[in-house]
Amino acid sequence: MLCPVCQKATIVIEYKCIELDYCTECHGVWFDAGELGLLLKSLGVESQKLPVESLLDTPEPDHKEKHHRCPICWQKMRKVALGEDLPTIDACRRGDGLWFDGGELARLLGELATVPASPSPQQQITDFLRDVFQCTQSAPRTT
Repeated sequence: MLCPVCQKATIVIEYKCIELDYCTECHGVWFDAGELGLLLKSLGVESQKLPVESLLDTPEPDHKEKHHRCPICWQKMRKVALGEDLPTIDACRRGDGLWFDGGELARLLGELATVPASPSPQQQITDFLRDVFQCTQSAPRTT
């Protein structure tokens, strides 16, 4: 899949049985339909503050940010304001998925974590990504 922001190829990372498309260039994350809800549930940060099922029903905010194209259907995505203290993300109008620019997912998880877990959901994902990339980088080269 190509990143909707920088048009570089994303990599697929499996986290808690959820396949995330991650851009190593701009650090954005693509969630196919339904995957964000699965991630939040697996991290124990489900919240009334973020009704994942009805994100496309929310009014589009007046936002100056560029509208990206969905990496699945190539239609222009709409902006979705997740809440007052939450980031504004991109959502496919057909419901193919959601795009989080670099840092937006960590910000969302930080806001939704009401009880400090050990480690926090944000830290769990950060640690996981660090482990994945350290394993890749430290793997011995064969010539």
